[in-house]
Amino acid sequence: MARNRHHPRAPRGGEPRRDTEPRRDTEAPRTEAPRTESRRTERDRARRAYGQNFLVDPGAVARVVRAARPGADDLLVEVGAGKGALTEALAPRCRELISYEIDRHLIPGLRERLARCPRVRVVHQDFLAAAPPREPFALVGNVPYARTAEIVAWALRAVPRLTSATLLTQAEYARKRTGDYGRWSLLTIRSWPEVEWRLCGRVARAAFRPVPAVDGGILRLTRRPRPLLTDPAARSAYADLVELGFTGVGGSLHASLRRVCPARALDRAFRAAGLGRDVVVAYVTPEQWLVLAQELTEAVAGMRSSAVSKELMVRVKSRVDNSNL
Repeated sequence: MARNRHHPRAPRGGEPRRDTEPRRDTEAPRTEAPRTESRRTERDRARRAYGQNFLVDPGAVARVVRAARPGADDLLVEVGAGKGALTEALAPRCRELISYEIDRHLIPGLRERLARCPRVRVVHQDFLAAAPPREPFALVGNVPYARTAEIVAWALRAVPRLTSATLLTQAEYARKRTGDYGRWSLLTIRSWPEVEWRLCGRVARAAFRPVPAVDGGILRLTRRPRPLLTDPAARSAYADLVELGFTGVGGSLHASLRRVCPARALDRAFRAAGLGRDVVVAYVTPEQWLVLAQELTEAVAGMRSSAVSKELMVRVKSRVDNSNL
């Protein structure tokens, strides 16, 4: 007798299986998600778009305030007020506080929290689109890591009206810009005659919500009451020298500068600054750059009279401006 072959979906008796539950295509359509869920989704998208990691630890807030050193007569500008923890701590310590916040979802709660702080003015606007105040001011903020470079550039453009900028940034950025790795960046060296860069401490990632992948660093930029280079010709020569040095051509600072500076003058300047001929540009300190500029001002000024040197400096500036040094 031939053995029956059973259908894979049928019971062994050969009878078609009777479903006791409704088929998927006959199920009732699902109801829409609650409005609160859609709002959370929208809120999460905003948080990701703006790179928000809110500072929630009171001790960390106090450390940022101490680093900022606000005075009773100061005008403060805050970049990224967030939920207002830092704003609330700064408010009683200054004459006026202008707090910028780009995220519209945070504005109602921020204004409610600061309702009893008459010195605070909350502005719903992208900080980077704002013009600096027309009077001296200090900048403070827990900045989105992804926009740190843009915010620092805004602050440097605001000098000399900017008196200081105390920014909670990614720890690596703060360490890189202040020489904490033993190396110095182009941005720091180029602005050093007018601005002092200082690392004021580290903030553990656990002080933020949501918790980011890295720790934060308190970076402070302070405008010098008197620039280290006051003569316009000396400032121009310094800027040209730094930009030429940071091209990295030749593998050493000496090789880069040798393209425009006479060998004897360059060797004498390196000895005065305590530098070896093989030093890499990143390991030259701001103080050593100032010595080099003082020793080589005439040589750098002389290169401007050369058509070849002018063309070279145009290429140098283009290369430096497009680099991430």
